[in-house]
Amino acid sequence: MRFDTPATRNPIDRLKVIGKPTDRIDGPLKVTGTAPYAYERHDVVPNQAYGYILGSAIATGRIRSMDVSKAKQAPGVIDVVSTLDHKPVPLGEHNTANLFGGAKIDHYHQAIALVIAETFEEARAASALIDVDYKRDDGSFDLEKHADSANLAKGPDGEEMADHFGDFEGAYEAAEVTTDATYRTPAETHAMMEPHATIAHWDGDKVTVWTSNQMIQWGKRDLAKALRIPEEKVRVDSPYIGGGFGSKLFIRADVVVAAIGARQAGRPVKLALQRPLIANNTTHRPATIQRIRLGAAKDGRLTAIAHESTSGNLPDGKPEEAVNQTKVFYAGAHRKVALRLAKMNMPEGNAMRAPGEAPGLMALEIAMDEMAEKLGMDPVEFRILNDTQVDPMDADRPFSRRNFVECLRRGAKEFGWDKRSSTPGKTVDGDWLVGMGMAAGYRGNLLMKSAARVRLGKDGIVTVETDMTDIGTGTYTILAQTAAEMMGLPLERVKVTLGDSDFPISAGSGGQWGANNSTAGVYAACVKLREQAAEKVGLDPQKANFTNGRIHLANKSVPLTDAVADGELVGEDAIEYGDLDKQYQQATFAGHFVQMSVNRFTGVPRIDRMVAVCSAGRILNPKSARSQVIGAMTMGAGAALMEHLAVDKRFGFFVNHDLANYEVPVHADIPHQEVHFIDDVDPYSSPMKAKGVGELGICGVGAAIANAIYNATGVRTRDYPITLEHHLGRLA
Repeated sequence: MRFDTPATRNPIDRLKVIGKPTDRIDGPLKVTGTAPYAYERHDVVPNQAYGYILGSAIATGRIRSMDVSKAKQAPGVIDVVSTLDHKPVPLGEHNTANLFGGAKIDHYHQAIALVIAETFEEARAASALIDVDYKRDDGSFDLEKHADSANLAKGPDGEEMADHFGDFEGAYEAAEVTTDATYRTPAETHAMMEPHATIAHWDGDKVTVWTSNQMIQWGKRDLAKALRIPEEKVRVDSPYIGGGFGSKLFIRADVVVAAIGARQAGRPVKLALQRPLIANNTTHRPATIQRIRLGAAKDGRLTAIAHESTSGNLPDGKPEEAVNQTKVFYAGAHRKVALRLAKMNMPEGNAMRAPGEAPGLMALEIAMDEMAEKLGMDPVEFRILNDTQVDPMDADRPFSRRNFVECLRRGAKEFGWDKRSSTPGKTVDGDWLVGMGMAAGYRGNLLMKSAARVRLGKDGIVTVETDMTDIGTGTYTILAQTAAEMMGLPLERVKVTLGDSDFPISAGSGGQWGANNSTAGVYAACVKLREQAAEKVGLDPQKANFTNGRIHLANKSVPLTDAVADGELVGEDAIEYGDLDKQYQQATFAGHFVQMSVNRFTGVPRIDRMVAVCSAGRILNPKSARSQVIGAMTMGAGAALMEHLAVDKRFGFFVNHDLANYEVPVHADIPHQEVHFIDDVDPYSSPMKAKGVGELGICGVGAAIANAIYNATGVRTRDYPITLEHHLGRLA
């Protein structure tokens, strides 16, 4: 199905199942411990051996030699795989760091050996017996030290990642009011509950991996490339994923090394990355240094906007695209954005929830508040004044839907913004300084081809098959809701099977594109199934109506099961997009409001309450959408107040590389949270008229917290995380 004109009325608009707050159909499996996660797939193949990866003890250099003889002789050891016995594996399209093979070390904890044993404990113990002789090289581990020498980053075609519109320099110089400040965000790790884990098994020349991966087709393609075998010889199965946040978008060392180890040992191998390797071996959100300059007229209208961000990565890596939203978020006749990349010898920087916008808005939305204060304007009204309904860099490209102002107005009302003191540091409650802050959220809406297969059995059960994944987001449920709505069935008559590369290729989970695109793929497949079913019972498929388990047209009504009297029907199709996303800027919007208290004696910050109002097209399942947003708000709170991968600048690794020392919010840190959705649809997005929401919830939260702390204390902090030492010495 090709989607190249705006959606009109269709069966989804009946909203008998779609749009209802629905419990997740996979919930009972998860809370009873029966959902099969990768490392726990004990039943998929017998005689599984355990693998344990040894990571490099240096950040850059070479391995001179490796002696694995003692490890091979250790109790229970089946085999040892050495990086020196393999050429570097070919990298996938989105990978930067070497996953395995060769003597060269690109980063700390690079996988250099795999011990395979009868038990996990035996594999781990034997890994300590491997003797490695390194040649350590000097490395670049300090972003601050190398930022000034960072060059403009290059895009995929070698173009410089810088955009200019109008005459920023001239407009900034002529502006009546200006701001110029630098903001810093630290490196962060994904810290999901389930580690990267894989079971690999060879059957002849075909390998199956039961793994934890967000993008099944990407994983299949990249594993085939890494193993130097045809794609049809690879099967990837990932029905349940215990969180990913982007770290499982692309295959990592666990998948590649497990497959190599299983082939060498002649047995299935299962392994899970240790927590330190998750931080240092996989990916992280890179630290940024962002300079933002704003120019405005005295009436508050922005005239000049510049956002320049520097981040670090491996020599062939990509920058953190923290300026993405600044290109299109606010009106302004003149702007420039630029990304610079410092070449570092730290672990690979790559996608983490809302890459670009999440750290970019942490800076931009403080800058907007600073300009509002300088103008003597309310921060909400300042943002509303600078709203735009068209792409500021292309006036002929309107937004498909932009309810940004409504997000701000409603958020202010729900939160009680009118009670905020405009004078920082003046509201006191006992030992606590109390402040209110807000920030805007923005995240683009990405369209991706997505396919599905839908079966109607003789028992009247509809089965959905697609390689789409559920990373804890509620995918099982919204796909079931889509099929139920389209086929006129109750939810319990739909079965959903996911995450198998033998199924049709979906959009996968990432970039908040999963829900809209994968449900649209199921929609397309259901249209095919509806056509077959209607024709089977002699009705016009273009006019037939599917409701209450029956097919209706005029005075005729037959049970849906009559269509399968002769056997199962199968509909398969994909949603493919035209150029509506080129004609129209597609995005999601939010208003975030936070009340903070800061202890006037200790400087300890405390979140009192949080409110988010989101505009993201049709909300397919308000219950799971709300869960996504409050989870993102919580993650944003962590980024603002505590999350920080500490770098050992001598040896080039992240020191706090486990859940004991990398701090994330706990229940006691997160108070009452409210989430409200704007009732709207976007017919330019897909037949579902939906957009993503899973990453929008994190975009802007950090700045709202920072702005609330400023309102509470009168101390402006531009470096994250905002720990008490930033303001303790400056409290009145």
